[in-house]
Amino acid sequence: MPMPATEIERLIKAAFPDAEVEMTALADDNDHWAATVRSAAFQGKTRVQQHQMVYAALQGRMGGALHALSLQTAAKD
Repeated sequence: MPMPATEIERLIKAAFPDAEVEMTALADDNDHWAATVRSAAFQGKTRVQQHQMVYAALQGRMGGALHALSLQTAAKD
């Protein structure tokens, strides 16, 4: 079952309450998304660590309910 942007954003914000999340559909199927996530929690973390943190926030849904997510992350001040 596809995953709507609102659910992805909800999961990310549950893990990172200060997060700024921008979602963009890459296809009209609720299955392919691009997300930009900015959070102070990313301070001092490598890009790989930041992405791992977001994937952890998605609670194992990557590759299942969520087929594809193009991810950009950044630390916010």
